[in-house]
Amino acid sequence: MTHTAIRVRARLFAVQRELAGRREVPLDLASGATVEDAWSALVAQVPVLAPGRSSVRFARNGDYADPDTALADGDELAVIPPVSGGDGDAGARAGEIGSRRILEMRSKPFGNEVLAELADQLATPEDGAVVGFLGRTRVTPGTPAPGQEVEAARHAGRAVEALEYEAHETMALRVLGQIADEIEARFGVDRIAIVHRLGTVPLGEVSIAVVAVAPHRGAAFDAARYGIDETKGRVPIWKAERFRDGHVWIGEPARTEAPG
Repeated sequence: MTHTAIRVRARLFAVQRELAGRREVPLDLASGATVEDAWSALVAQVPVLAPGRSSVRFARNGDYADPDTALADGDELAVIPPVSGGDGDAGARAGEIGSRRILEMRSKPFGNEVLAELADQLATPEDGAVVGFLGRTRVTPGTPAPGQEVEAARHAGRAVEALEYEAHETMALRVLGQIADEIEARFGVDRIAIVHRLGTVPLGEVSIAVVAVAPHRGAAFDAARYGIDETKGRVPIWKAERFRDGHVWIGEPARTEAPG
């Protein structure tokens, strides 16, 4: 018999949370166990998760981790399903008003005025360019996440009524910080805002705002584009499209690294 030496807390989100019917699963593992060993132990307890292996990614204590990463006693292992490809009025945040970065998860609604709000907080007299992007809930459905094809077919031809966003908030803010670092290194833009809604976002309302401020327009455009693309591709935020009688999780497997 293998001696159990460590206990790991597996956290489940979005479609995996729904399939398992719970948010956390404790795993007792042997010393030297890896992320892949933990996945095997998880699906032994919750077999319904097994078909999702090809589309999930993993994070150890808030950082993306390869399957061969070793685990230690007390670790948190987040199972990251396909991403959206995002308490108090402001919700979770990284950075303060007036700083060069505003990275937030907000549980309360915001509208088009958020662009002016963020620009006013970031811009200086030296800045000649402010580029803003808003993402809104649209009526037409997106691409279903792997494993959601049958449910998507059931709602074919129906209008989306709302989006529902869920996040691993502490990890999301950490990845947003990494994206902001990359924007500064690649484009020389050190004033960036990325603000994402959580919870229910009705049809036509804003779900994400990105603002980049710089002396020149080229860098600001590049920074804003990079900010939205990398948020959609890497940040652990999950999106479900809500229909009259059900929902479909949307997205693709998360990218765990910046583009080359």
